[in-house]
Amino acid sequence: MQIKVEDLDDLSLGAVFLATGGGGDPYVPQLLTAEALKKYGPVDLIAPDDLADDAHVVSIGGVGAPTVSLEMLPSLGEAVKTLEAYEDHVGRKVDAVVSFEIGGGNSLIPLMAAAGRGIPVVDGDGMGRALPEAQMMTYAIAGVCPTPAIAYDYAGNITTFTTKDTATYERHIRALSMVSGGMLTTAEHPMTGAQLKPAIIPGTVSFSVALGKCLRENRGRADQMLPALQKLFAASVYGECRMLFAGKISDKATRIIGGYDIGEATLTPFGGEGSSLVINIKNEYLVAKLDGKVAASVPDLIVIVDYESGTPINAERLRYGQRVAVFAVGCPDFFRTPHALKAVEPRAFGFDMDFVPLEEITV
Repeated sequence: MQIKVEDLDDLSLGAVFLATGGGGDPYVPQLLTAEALKKYGPVDLIAPDDLADDAHVVSIGGVGAPTVSLEMLPSLGEAVKTLEAYEDHVGRKVDAVVSFEIGGGNSLIPLMAAAGRGIPVVDGDGMGRALPEAQMMTYAIAGVCPTPAIAYDYAGNITTFTTKDTATYERHIRALSMVSGGMLTTAEHPMTGAQLKPAIIPGTVSFSVALGKCLRENRGRADQMLPALQKLFAASVYGECRMLFAGKISDKATRIIGGYDIGEATLTPFGGEGSSLVINIKNEYLVAKLDGKVAASVPDLIVIVDYESGTPINAERLRYGQRVAVFAVGCPDFFRTPHALKAVEPRAFGFDMDFVPLEEITV
């Protein structure tokens, strides 16, 4: 399969849905990716199993607070320059790139890098959604070292990293992003093909294209498009999809703290009477509570869409008065293991609660 210019609308739409509010707004990255594909041609999408075991693969994407990306716009050359700087640093050519997360703008950055360098993008990612911290990637959970890594900032400064573990790397890269305007492009978690295969959520790039097509073809009221979404997700690595709530945004407050967008949103019924839904945010939508009872939580996916059109909404785009619906989707099986849950369960984000799979919640 190849990713062509005509695939980008569906890919972006599907990736924003899977981003659970994070990953960065895709509008400008999509425009830049379209220009890159027009200039260099389509990008090959390679299945993880088709990679040679000794292939040199690196993940690439943006690190920082998504709100900043609305003002600090990326340029066409940043992804390619980041990859070139990484190759110069390690003294070896990269055979393929892969996404940190299948989320918003971060699903498109690897395509720009791949197009400019004439290499493929791996069909998969390190989260199956978006999550705010590097140690929450499947690559890190599977034991892949995050470094050697490089970061490229808006002024063209290049910083190299060598750390012993991903938690340390996360602290360092987050600190750099805060003093570099709030957003960086990084190449990190280098892997061989053999290391990548058990460490990736497979097929998520092509699934995003299929999901975007489903959303486009069934555009309309959120409750009316639910059956089509349920059918698509049931046949995927995700599983269950349900609608948790429909109403309007009655309150939303976030601040940039420690390099993240942190806050919460409150939704109330359209008529004003009845239960309210509160969603906690740390770049992504992490926990949804209906009258104080958990309706869904990370690592399962919580997605906010425009109620009338079904278009997913990034957290930085939420506004008071918007009429929305909230979907919840089961996470890939990778995150259901005890080892993985230690990195992505609600307690990893400071919530005093255990993870309960979506299919076991009856609220």
